[in-house]
Amino acid sequence: MKKPQVKFSRKDPGQFFKTLNQRVNSYFKENNLQKTGNWALHLKTLVMFTIFLAPYFLILTLNLPNWANFLLTIVMGVGMAGVGMNVMHDGNHGAYSNKKWVNKLMGSSIYILAGNVYNWQVQHNVLHHTYTNIPEHDEDLDAGRILRFSKHADWKKYHKFQHLYSVFLYGLLTFNWAITTDFQQMYRYTKRKLSYGKFPNPVINWTKLLVTKIMYIAIWIAIPIIFTEIAWYQVLIGFFVMHYVAGLILSIVFQLAHIIDHADTPVPNEQGDMKNTWAIHQLFTTVNFGTKNRIINWFTGGLNHQVEHHIFPNISHVHYTKIAKIVKQTAKEFELPYHEYKTTRKAIISHFKHLKTLGQKPNLQY
Repeated sequence: MKKPQVKFSRKDPGQFFKTLNQRVNSYFKENNLQKTGNWALHLKTLVMFTIFLAPYFLILTLNLPNWANFLLTIVMGVGMAGVGMNVMHDGNHGAYSNKKWVNKLMGSSIYILAGNVYNWQVQHNVLHHTYTNIPEHDEDLDAGRILRFSKHADWKKYHKFQHLYSVFLYGLLTFNWAITTDFQQMYRYTKRKLSYGKFPNPVINWTKLLVTKIMYIAIWIAIPIIFTEIAWYQVLIGFFVMHYVAGLILSIVFQLAHIIDHADTPVPNEQGDMKNTWAIHQLFTTVNFGTKNRIINWFTGGLNHQVEHHIFPNISHVHYTKIAKIVKQTAKEFELPYHEYKTTRKAIISHFKHLKTLGQKPNLQY
Protein backbone atom coordinates (compact mmCIF):
# COMPACT_ATOMS: atom_id res chain seq x y z
CA MET A 1 0.00 0.00 0.00
CA LYS A 2 1.38 3.40 -1.02
CA LYS A 3 2.02 5.79 1.85
CA PRO A 4 0.08 9.09 1.65
CA GLN A 5 2.13 12.19 0.92
CA VAL A 6 3.01 14.08 4.07
CA LYS A 7 1.47 17.54 4.23
CA PHE A 8 2.36 20.05 6.92
CA SER A 9 -0.29 22.33 8.38
CA ARG A 10 -0.52 25.85 6.97
CA LYS A 11 -2.30 27.16 10.04
CA ASP A 12 -0.04 29.51 11.96
CA PRO A 13 -2.30 32.23 13.41
CA GLY A 14 0.59 33.90 15.19
CA GLN A 15 2.80 33.73 12.08
CA PHE A 16 5.78 32.33 13.97
CA PHE A 17 8.01 31.60 11.01
CA LYS A 18 7.20 34.87 9.23
CA THR A 19 8.13 36.79 12.37
CA LEU A 20 11.29 34.76 12.98
CA ASN A 21 12.39 35.03 9.36
CA GLN A 22 11.96 38.80 9.39
CA ARG A 23 14.02 39.12 12.56
CA VAL A 24 16.84 36.92 11.27
CA ASN A 25 16.91 38.79 7.95
CA SER A 26 17.04 42.08 9.84
CA TYR A 27 20.01 40.82 11.85
CA PHE A 28 22.02 40.13 8.70
CA LYS A 29 20.95 43.38 7.05
CA GLU A 30 21.68 45.57 10.08
CA ASN A 31 25.11 44.00 10.56
CA ASN A 32 25.87 44.02 6.83
CA LEU A 33 26.58 40.28 6.84
CA GLN A 34 26.24 37.56 4.22
CA LYS A 35 24.33 34.45 5.29
CA THR A 36 27.08 32.26 3.87
CA GLY A 37 30.50 31.43 5.29
CA ASN A 38 33.21 33.97 6.06
CA TRP A 39 36.94 34.06 6.81
CA ALA A 40 36.41 31.98 9.96
CA LEU A 41 34.93 29.16 7.88
CA HIS A 42 37.70 29.45 5.29
CA LEU A 43 40.35 29.20 8.00
CA LYS A 44 38.57 26.27 9.59
CA THR A 45 38.46 24.55 6.20
CA LEU A 46 42.26 24.69 5.99
CA VAL A 47 42.59 23.35 9.53
CA MET A 48 40.15 20.47 8.98
CA PHE A 49 41.73 19.38 5.70
CA THR A 50 45.15 19.53 7.33
CA ILE A 51 44.02 17.31 10.21
CA PHE A 52 42.50 14.92 7.70
CA LEU A 53 45.15 14.76 4.97
CA ALA A 54 48.48 15.63 6.62
CA PRO A 55 48.66 12.27 8.48
CA TYR A 56 47.97 10.47 5.19
CA PHE A 57 50.98 12.08 3.49
CA LEU A 58 53.14 11.47 6.56
CA ILE A 59 52.28 7.77 6.38
CA LEU A 60 53.11 7.70 2.65
CA THR A 61 56.42 9.55 2.90
CA LEU A 62 57.90 8.55 6.26
CA ASN A 63 58.92 5.12 7.46
CA LEU A 64 57.14 5.34 10.79
CA PRO A 65 56.68 2.60 13.40
CA ASN A 66 53.35 0.81 13.44
CA TRP A 67 52.15 2.51 16.60
CA ALA A 68 52.73 5.95 15.04
CA ASN A 69 50.83 4.99 11.88
CA PHE A 70 47.99 3.72 14.06
CA LEU A 71 47.78 7.02 15.94
CA LEU A 72 47.83 8.93 12.65
CA THR A 73 44.83 6.96 11.37
CA ILE A 74 42.93 8.04 14.49
CA VAL A 75 43.83 11.67 13.75
CA MET A 76 42.66 11.15 10.16
CA GLY A 77 39.31 9.92 11.48
CA VAL A 78 38.93 13.06 13.57
CA GLY A 79 39.79 15.18 10.54
CA MET A 80 37.43 13.19 8.34
CA ALA A 81 34.54 13.94 10.69
CA GLY A 82 35.64 17.58 10.88
CA VAL A 83 35.64 18.02 7.11
CA GLY A 84 32.24 16.37 6.89
CA MET A 85 30.59 18.52 9.55
CA ASN A 86 32.20 21.84 8.68
CA VAL A 87 32.98 21.87 4.97
CA MET A 88 30.99 19.24 3.10
CA HIS A 89 27.83 19.91 5.10
CA ASP A 90 27.74 23.67 4.46
CA GLY A 91 28.74 23.13 0.83
CA ASN A 92 25.93 20.72 0.05
CA HIS A 93 23.43 23.01 1.75
CA GLY A 94 24.57 25.89 -0.47
CA ALA A 95 25.64 27.75 2.67
CA TYR A 96 29.43 27.73 2.35
CA SER A 97 29.59 30.53 -0.21
CA ASN A 98 27.36 32.78 -2.32
CA LYS A 99 29.12 31.29 -5.36
CA LYS A 100 27.54 28.07 -6.63
CA TRP A 101 30.80 26.62 -7.92
CA VAL A 102 32.43 27.03 -4.51
CA ASN A 103 29.53 25.27 -2.80
CA LYS A 104 29.73 22.49 -5.37
CA LEU A 105 33.48 22.14 -4.85
CA MET A 106 33.22 22.03 -1.07
CA GLY A 107 30.22 19.72 -1.22
CA SER A 108 32.22 17.40 -3.47
CA SER A 109 34.66 16.81 -0.63
CA ILE A 110 32.24 14.03 0.31
CA TYR A 111 33.89 11.90 -2.39
CA ILE A 112 37.09 11.62 -0.35
CA LEU A 113 34.99 10.93 2.75
CA ALA A 114 33.50 7.81 1.08
CA GLY A 115 30.10 9.30 0.25
CA ASN A 116 28.19 10.53 -2.79
CA VAL A 117 26.72 14.01 -3.34
CA TYR A 118 23.46 12.85 -4.92
CA ASN A 119 22.71 10.28 -2.22
CA TRP A 120 23.64 12.61 0.62
CA GLN A 121 21.54 15.49 -0.68
CA VAL A 122 18.49 13.27 -1.10
CA GLN A 123 18.80 11.59 2.29
CA HIS A 124 19.79 14.70 4.22
CA ASN A 125 18.46 17.78 2.42
CA VAL A 126 15.26 16.23 1.09
CA LEU A 127 14.18 13.39 3.39
CA HIS A 128 15.70 14.43 6.73
CA HIS A 129 15.20 18.19 6.57
CA THR A 130 11.71 17.97 5.09
CA TYR A 131 10.34 15.08 7.15
CA THR A 132 12.41 15.42 10.30
CA ASN A 133 11.81 12.53 12.72
CA ILE A 134 8.72 11.30 10.87
CA PRO A 135 8.87 7.48 10.85
CA GLU A 136 9.03 5.84 7.40
CA HIS A 137 9.86 9.19 5.80
CA ASP A 138 13.03 10.38 7.55
CA GLU A 139 15.62 7.69 6.82
CA ASP A 140 17.77 8.85 9.74
CA LEU A 141 15.24 7.03 11.94
CA ASP A 142 15.70 3.83 9.97
CA ALA A 143 18.49 1.78 11.51
CA GLY A 144 17.23 -1.54 10.18
CA ARG A 145 16.02 -4.08 12.71
CA ILE A 146 19.09 -3.95 14.92
CA LEU A 147 18.34 -0.54 16.50
CA ARG A 148 15.00 0.91 17.53
CA PHE A 149 15.02 4.71 17.21
CA SER A 150 11.29 5.33 17.46
CA LYS A 151 8.40 4.07 19.56
CA HIS A 152 6.60 3.45 16.26
CA ALA A 153 9.23 0.96 15.06
CA ASP A 154 8.90 -2.80 15.53
CA TRP A 155 10.27 -4.10 18.82
CA LYS A 156 12.59 -7.11 19.11
CA LYS A 157 13.86 -8.82 22.26
CA TYR A 158 17.46 -7.82 21.61
CA HIS A 159 16.48 -4.13 21.68
CA LYS A 160 16.60 -4.44 25.48
CA PHE A 161 20.37 -4.23 25.13
CA GLN A 162 20.60 -1.58 22.41
CA HIS A 163 21.77 1.09 24.83
CA LEU A 164 24.82 -1.14 25.40
CA TYR A 165 25.67 -2.33 21.88
CA SER A 166 24.57 0.72 19.85
CA VAL A 167 27.79 2.65 20.40
CA PHE A 168 29.81 -0.16 18.79
CA LEU A 169 27.62 0.04 15.69
CA TYR A 170 27.81 3.82 15.43
CA GLY A 171 31.42 3.64 14.32
CA LEU A 172 30.41 1.75 11.17
CA LEU A 173 28.54 4.70 9.66
CA THR A 174 31.08 5.95 7.11
CA PHE A 175 32.58 2.49 6.60
CA ASN A 176 29.15 1.38 5.39
CA TRP A 177 29.02 4.40 3.08
CA ALA A 178 32.24 3.21 1.48
CA ILE A 179 31.19 -0.36 0.78
CA THR A 180 27.40 -0.77 0.59
CA THR A 181 25.16 2.15 1.57
CA ASP A 182 25.80 4.36 -1.47
CA PHE A 183 24.90 1.60 -3.92
CA GLN A 184 21.72 0.74 -2.04
CA GLN A 185 20.66 4.37 -1.75
CA MET A 186 21.31 5.20 -5.38
CA TYR A 187 19.22 2.24 -6.49
CA ARG A 188 16.40 3.20 -4.12
CA TYR A 189 16.42 6.93 -4.81
CA THR A 190 16.74 6.52 -8.59
CA LYS A 191 13.82 4.10 -8.59
CA ARG A 192 11.71 6.64 -6.66
CA LYS A 193 13.03 9.48 -8.88
CA LEU A 194 14.07 11.54 -5.88
CA SER A 195 16.46 14.44 -6.21
CA TYR A 196 17.59 17.70 -4.66
CA GLY A 197 16.97 19.95 -7.62
CA LYS A 198 16.89 18.60 -11.16
CA PHE A 199 16.73 14.80 -11.40
CA PRO A 200 20.11 13.63 -12.77
CA ASN A 201 20.61 11.26 -15.68
CA PRO A 202 20.71 7.78 -14.04
CA VAL A 203 23.45 6.49 -16.34
CA ILE A 204 25.69 9.47 -15.59
CA ASN A 205 24.86 9.21 -11.88
CA TRP A 206 25.76 5.52 -11.67
CA THR A 207 28.93 6.09 -13.69
CA LYS A 208 29.98 8.89 -11.35
CA LEU A 209 29.36 6.64 -8.36
CA LEU A 210 31.46 3.80 -9.77
CA VAL A 211 34.32 6.08 -10.87
CA THR A 212 34.50 7.92 -7.54
CA LYS A 213 34.43 4.64 -5.60
CA ILE A 214 37.32 3.29 -7.67
CA MET A 215 39.24 6.52 -7.06
CA TYR A 216 38.45 6.31 -3.37
CA ILE A 217 39.79 2.78 -3.07
CA ALA A 218 42.87 3.78 -5.06
CA ILE A 219 43.64 6.74 -2.77
CA TRP A 220 43.05 5.13 0.61
CA ILE A 221 43.97 1.49 -0.01
CA ALA A 222 45.84 0.86 -3.26
CA ILE A 223 48.38 3.71 -3.05
CA PRO A 224 49.47 2.97 0.55
CA ILE A 225 49.87 -0.73 -0.29
CA ILE A 226 51.84 -0.08 -3.50
CA PHE A 227 54.03 2.86 -2.45
CA THR A 228 54.85 2.04 1.17
CA GLU A 229 56.33 -0.91 2.99
CA ILE A 230 53.25 -1.21 5.17
CA ALA A 231 51.67 -4.67 5.00
CA TRP A 232 48.34 -4.85 3.15
CA TYR A 233 46.48 -6.02 6.24
CA GLN A 234 47.85 -3.10 8.25
CA VAL A 235 46.59 -0.71 5.56
CA LEU A 236 43.14 -2.28 5.79
CA ILE A 237 43.19 -2.03 9.59
CA GLY A 238 44.21 1.63 9.36
CA PHE A 239 41.46 2.27 6.82
CA PHE A 240 38.91 0.71 9.16
CA VAL A 241 40.21 2.62 12.21
CA MET A 242 39.98 5.93 10.33
CA HIS A 243 36.40 5.21 9.37
CA TYR A 244 35.44 3.91 12.77
CA VAL A 245 36.66 7.05 14.54
CA ALA A 246 34.89 9.32 12.02
CA GLY A 247 31.71 7.24 12.10
CA LEU A 248 31.59 7.24 15.89
CA ILE A 249 31.96 11.03 16.07
CA LEU A 250 29.41 11.71 13.33
CA SER A 251 26.85 9.24 14.68
CA ILE A 252 27.00 10.59 18.22
CA VAL A 253 26.60 14.16 16.99
CA PHE A 254 23.66 13.21 14.76
CA GLN A 255 21.87 11.19 17.44
CA LEU A 256 22.09 13.91 20.09
CA ALA A 257 19.94 16.17 17.93
CA HIS A 258 17.02 13.82 17.21
CA ILE A 259 17.21 10.44 18.97
CA ILE A 260 16.89 11.84 22.46
CA ASP A 261 14.38 12.85 25.10
CA HIS A 262 12.24 15.84 24.08
CA ALA A 263 12.63 15.13 20.35
CA ASP A 264 9.22 13.97 19.11
CA THR A 265 8.69 11.35 16.40
CA PRO A 266 5.19 12.39 15.24
CA VAL A 267 3.23 10.56 12.58
CA PRO A 268 0.75 12.01 10.09
CA ASN A 269 -2.93 11.03 10.13
CA GLU A 270 -4.40 8.65 7.57
CA GLN A 271 -4.61 11.47 5.03
CA GLY A 272 -0.93 12.33 5.54
CA ASP A 273 -1.62 15.57 7.42
CA MET A 274 0.76 16.76 10.13
CA LYS A 275 -0.40 18.72 13.17
CA ASN A 276 2.08 21.60 12.85
CA THR A 277 3.59 23.81 10.19
CA TRP A 278 7.00 22.74 8.92
CA ALA A 279 8.91 25.36 10.97
CA ILE A 280 7.07 24.60 14.20
CA HIS A 281 7.54 20.88 13.51
CA GLN A 282 11.32 21.46 13.61
CA LEU A 283 11.05 22.87 17.14
CA PHE A 284 9.28 19.75 18.38
CA THR A 285 11.65 17.26 16.70
CA THR A 286 15.06 18.87 17.17
CA VAL A 287 17.34 19.45 20.15
CA ASN A 288 20.45 21.60 20.74
CA PHE A 289 23.35 20.63 22.98
CA GLY A 290 26.52 22.17 24.40
CA THR A 291 25.93 25.51 22.69
CA LYS A 292 28.03 27.43 25.25
CA ASN A 293 31.05 25.21 24.66
CA ARG A 294 33.33 26.95 22.16
CA ILE A 295 35.18 23.76 21.25
CA ILE A 296 31.96 21.87 20.51
CA ASN A 297 30.62 24.82 18.53
CA TRP A 298 33.81 25.00 16.48
CA PHE A 299 34.43 21.32 15.84
CA THR A 300 30.86 20.13 15.13
CA GLY A 301 30.25 22.79 12.49
CA GLY A 302 27.30 24.14 14.42
CA LEU A 303 25.54 20.76 14.37
CA ASN A 304 24.98 21.24 18.08
CA HIS A 305 22.76 24.17 17.02
CA GLN A 306 20.34 21.83 15.27
CA VAL A 307 17.27 23.96 15.95
CA GLU A 308 18.79 26.88 14.05
CA HIS A 309 20.17 24.61 11.35
CA HIS A 310 16.84 22.92 10.71
CA ILE A 311 14.87 26.13 10.44
CA PHE A 312 17.58 27.90 8.41
CA PRO A 313 19.56 25.17 6.58
CA ASN A 314 20.84 27.62 3.96
CA ILE A 315 22.57 29.83 6.54
CA SER A 316 26.18 28.89 7.30
CA HIS A 317 26.85 27.41 10.71
CA VAL A 318 29.29 30.21 11.58
CA HIS A 319 26.24 32.42 12.27
CA TYR A 320 24.24 30.02 14.45
CA THR A 321 25.53 31.24 17.81
CA LYS A 322 24.27 34.74 17.03
CA ILE A 323 20.91 33.89 15.49
CA ALA A 324 20.21 31.32 18.23
CA LYS A 325 19.34 34.19 20.56
CA ILE A 326 16.72 35.37 18.07
CA VAL A 327 15.26 31.89 17.54
CA LYS A 328 15.09 31.15 21.27
CA GLN A 329 13.45 34.47 22.13
CA THR A 330 10.92 34.19 19.31
CA ALA A 331 9.98 30.62 20.28
CA LYS A 332 9.47 31.80 23.86
CA GLU A 333 7.23 34.67 22.73
CA PHE A 334 5.05 32.26 20.74
CA GLU A 335 5.02 29.75 23.63
CA LEU A 336 6.73 27.13 21.51
CA PRO A 337 9.41 24.66 22.65
CA TYR A 338 13.11 25.30 22.30
CA HIS A 339 14.86 22.17 23.51
CA GLU A 340 18.51 22.21 24.49
CA TYR A 341 20.94 20.44 26.79
CA LYS A 342 23.44 22.74 28.43
CA THR A 343 26.29 20.25 28.06
CA THR A 344 27.22 17.56 25.57
CA ARG A 345 27.72 15.11 28.44
CA LYS A 346 24.11 15.52 29.58
CA ALA A 347 22.90 15.05 26.02
CA ILE A 348 24.92 11.83 25.61
CA ILE A 349 23.55 10.43 28.88
CA SER A 350 20.02 11.36 27.79
CA HIS A 351 20.51 9.70 24.40
CA PHE A 352 21.51 6.34 25.84
CA LYS A 353 18.77 6.51 28.48
CA HIS A 354 16.34 7.15 25.64
CA LEU A 355 17.68 4.12 23.75
CA LYS A 356 17.19 2.04 26.89
CA THR A 357 13.57 3.20 27.16
CA LEU A 358 12.92 2.44 23.50
CA GLY A 359 14.45 -0.99 24.03
CA GLN A 360 11.84 -2.01 26.58
CA LYS A 361 8.69 -3.80 25.55
CA PRO A 362 6.36 -1.22 23.97
CA ASN A 363 3.65 -1.80 26.58
CA LEU A 364 6.14 -1.01 29.34
CA GLN A 365 7.38 2.27 27.89
CA TYR A 366 4.70 4.86 27.90
